[in-house]
Amino acid sequence: MLTITAYDTHVEQLFKVVRRLAEALGPAGIPYRIVGGLAVFFHVNDREPMAARTTRDVDVLVARRDLERIAQAAKRHGFTYRHAAGVDMLLDAERPKARSAVRLLFTGEKIRPEYVTPPPEFSQPSLTWEGVPLANVADLVTMKLTSFRLKDQVHIQDMDSVELITPEIEQQLSDTLRERLAQVRRSE
Repeated sequence: MLTITAYDTHVEQLFKVVRRLAEALGPAGIPYRIVGGLAVFFHVNDREPMAARTTRDVDVLVARRDLERIAQAAKRHGFTYRHAAGVDMLLDAERPKARSAVRLLFTGEKIRPEYVTPPPEFSQPSLTWEGVPLANVADLVTMKLTSFRLKDQVHIQDMDSVELITPEIEQQLSDTLRERLAQVRRSE
């Protein structure tokens, strides 16, 4: 019998982290959005489950002014805040490995100096069926085209393949990001 236990286990572990994060930040009134590959997974899965691919970590967009509150709220839910190698993260207090950390990204601050634009300020989120806020597709497309690493380009292809990138979203992009979108589409 063919099983996909390892995949299912990994996805469930990611979802558990997201639930714990939601239980920590939501009741504390701390605005946040799930971003990165996991947000792409949720959006693509809603449109076409067979086209969704998983990611290995959880990225969350927050406001730096909330960092102390985030660390306190997260601690009550089994996370430990750590800043290491220029990265702010929440680690599982029982198994503190950077590879399985929740990576904190900050609104209005460039993730890397060479990036074209910083992550957007909070806009209207999309919600998972459990009510967890995700970056909406327009914000996610902007972030992925800004990062523009190979995995970001694959995420753009995934969203484009299920027609999540609409003409309205394209019109909102800067000329630089619109050219990057065209470059991804040419490479398919």
